[in-house]
Amino acid sequence: QVSLVESGGGLVQAGGSLRLSCVASGSIFKIRAMAWHRQAPGKQRELVADITRTGITNYADSVKGRFTISRDNNKNTVYLQMNSLKPEDTAVYYCNANMLVTVWGDYWGQGTQVTVSS
Repeated sequence: QVSLVESGGGLVQAGGSLRLSCVASGSIFKIRAMAWHRQAPGKQRELVADITRTGITNYADSVKGRFTISRDNNKNTVYLQMNSLKPEDTAVYYCNANMLVTVWGDYWGQGTQVTVSS
């Protein structure tokens, strides 16, 4: 059994900060890219940021300069530090990882709610 479990979501005022964490566990041989996506009500899921195993990062334009993605390969964990939050950042945030279990595949967490009040 392989799982991705997110934590760190919650309610915050505009301008505030949150740090999301996602831990991958189970019979995992290797993890390549890890990423955070989000889905707001009535909208499609979108990529927020991703990071390669060697630490190369990529961000959506809407979060550049405010969010930072990082990972700890020893702990199979990816983080998303979110600063200067805006109401439009309100969404369910999902962790995603490309992992070698029996074969390479994409795995998703269950999501964590982030709500930013104005």
